[in-house]
Amino acid sequence: MCGIVGILAKGPVNQALYDGLIVLQHRGQDAAGIITSDGNRVYMRKDNGLVRDVFQTTHMLALRGTMGIGHVRYPTAGCASSAEAQPFYVNSPFGLAVAHNGNVTNAAELRDELFREDQRHINTDSDSEVLLNIFAHELQKVGGVRLTEEHVFRAVSAVHRRCRGAYAAVIMISGFGIVAFRDPYGIRPLIYGRRDTDGGGEHMFASESVALDVLGYKIVRDVQAGEAVFVDMQGGFYARQCAENPRHTPCIFEHVYMARPDSIIDGISVYKARLRMGERLARKLLREWPDHDIDVIIPIPDTSRAAALEMATELNVKYREGFIKNRYIGRTFIMPGQAQRRRSVRQKLNAIDLEFRGKNVMLVDDSIVRGTTSMQIIQMAREAGANKVYFASAAPPVRFPNVYGIDMPSSQELIATGRTEAEVAQAIGADRVIYQDLHDLIEAAREGNPRITAFDTSCFDGVYVTGDIGKEYLDHVEHVRSDVAKCASPMNDLVSTELHTYY
Repeated sequence: MCGIVGILAKGPVNQALYDGLIVLQHRGQDAAGIITSDGNRVYMRKDNGLVRDVFQTTHMLALRGTMGIGHVRYPTAGCASSAEAQPFYVNSPFGLAVAHNGNVTNAAELRDELFREDQRHINTDSDSEVLLNIFAHELQKVGGVRLTEEHVFRAVSAVHRRCRGAYAAVIMISGFGIVAFRDPYGIRPLIYGRRDTDGGGEHMFASESVALDVLGYKIVRDVQAGEAVFVDMQGGFYARQCAENPRHTPCIFEHVYMARPDSIIDGISVYKARLRMGERLARKLLREWPDHDIDVIIPIPDTSRAAALEMATELNVKYREGFIKNRYIGRTFIMPGQAQRRRSVRQKLNAIDLEFRGKNVMLVDDSIVRGTTSMQIIQMAREAGANKVYFASAAPPVRFPNVYGIDMPSSQELIATGRTEAEVAQAIGADRVIYQDLHDLIEAAREGNPRITAFDTSCFDGVYVTGDIGKEYLDHVEHVRSDVAKCASPMNDLVSTELHTYY
């Protein structure tokens, strides 16, 4: 999962891009990058680390121009490597840079095609570099010296024909403008906003609406599945459906975990969706366990707070904050290796003993993925004096890999694979585990936007909406994305990518 932002304004965009990435930092903490253009040259800085660490004053001053894109990354394959930090840049045609969120599932095949047929060299293992070169090649075929929106849309249409999987992308075309587009299934989110100034309209794209809110942009609408939106240097706005058979099936895990609660994604309030998850989970608990002995409901901060609060209200049980979070520790789910996740949990959370001592506690989390974090948190609750520890997941059992840009690598590493709820409870040390039903999760999200008739729920049911995922690809995913592969990967380098100026 990554966060992307693109801005075309009337004045310098360096600070606005930085601020947008800060707001999207939760989507990736491995690397960050910004590229800007003043119409003649482009200026780029990217490196491993948090946004605040990658960009110093000297870097910010060098990022000149009124147009730019930015990216925060966490790796889904291999170890953290600054060689794969985004944006990626190619100088032909015109000078193009991409910030991409998702996973192109046929990237290996396309990499070979680009070399053999298009005579383009790919320098990293990143599918984002593949996506950029596909777009660049297609734009070069259809365009001339004078670029128009028609050329841009034809190039995006060709990207849709060649690329499979999930992708939300913003591409900066030096001297011309910014194009933003989503794959034909709209799996990964992308939203467009506008801000009126004395000098005219300014345009912004981002992974989540909260980035637009913070920077004072008015939300206009989501970029639709298969659609491309192009804004040129004169402020012209153009949009076109570029996919032959678009089918909007956004990723439901955005609402479970990835997105900030103050975001609106595809017309759905993430916060409201999480409240409804808690409400439906409570109703399931009452059906299956009407004589429960829960004394208190405690969320595992931060993403489960809304679900836990509504669950407590529905059950008429006390809600308490039992864990204090160290906000200077990264999100454990998106840390690159199991050992690092284990080390971070006790640094990240500390229990308030008084809220646990002698009580039957229901802990609520957004999901249970590998179970490692859940196991340690349950142990912390017992050490704090809890009498019994129950565990509720606002999401259904995660039993299948996610191949669309979220790090759920191997079925063997997922605690729910091949286990019943009782067996999961035993494995993580809980007295009882309750999961959300998939139907209830879907309805909790759909209630916010009934026009969405289906979601990508592949990590729960193994149904991959793009229709191109088979055993061979899943075996490949397991090989390159497992914790064992990550720890052994030669990509775990310390190479720093400094500020570059391209001509």
